[in-house]
Amino acid sequence: MSAASVAVIGGTGMNSWPGFEASGELDADTPWGKPSASLQQGHFADTPVLFLARHGQGHHIPPHCINFRANLQALADAGVRRVIAAAAVGSMNEAVPPGALALPEDCIDYTWGRSHSFSDSPDMPLHHIGFTEPFSPLRERVLEGAAAASVPIHAGGVLGVTQGPRLETAAEVRRLCRDGCDLVGMTTMPEAALARELGLEYAVVAVCVNWAAGIGSGDIHGEIERFAAQGMERLRALLTAVLPSLHAEQG
Repeated sequence: MSAASVAVIGGTGMNSWPGFEASGELDADTPWGKPSASLQQGHFADTPVLFLARHGQGHHIPPHCINFRANLQALADAGVRRVIAAAAVGSMNEAVPPGALALPEDCIDYTWGRSHSFSDSPDMPLHHIGFTEPFSPLRERVLEGAAAASVPIHAGGVLGVTQGPRLETAAEVRRLCRDGCDLVGMTTMPEAALARELGLEYAVVAVCVNWAAGIGSGDIHGEIERFAAQGMERLRALLTAVLPSLHAEQG
């Protein structure tokens, strides 16, 4: 078991974590199989933390093939109680341009065929989890840390979660906008719901890396390459501000 009570799940653009001082790794196994990668033990901003590369080492696992249940179970088994998940997203909201951070307050799940619950067999307990506020109360703690450190972040918005790995069509993005979505990503569901089933606090920090299809005028892949590093630098500043206080609360 790890001494860290907080974990960071890294997504696209965060397969490695500059500033994270690794001290070991846990080769975890669960009833659902192995997680995407070994759990990396270490410190960031002098704070014990576990790190998990959601897409595996080398970023080779596409969103629809991620073993979300094994990932969350492995973190829970290691003693983690709070999870901050980084997610690269496209934006449909002018208040969240490429390079910016956002803390969504809600989400809509458009994925299909993913193992979205631990309650999938007669011998498993059935949990009808409440999911009205999928990212509370950890989201509020992250917002407080960002404000205290003057890290700019957009507070609010709805994150639409699509199947991937392909990007969306312009028509699909228009539908997302009609549904009330501000951002679009591919990995927050079922990750957030599985965390809730395990009793883990979970918040997603959305790193905007491009305008969604049909919104901007440039090449989407070019935007991702251009803005991913900028967004991840802001994410590191946020984690530097937030992780020590979260660890102190757990201690």
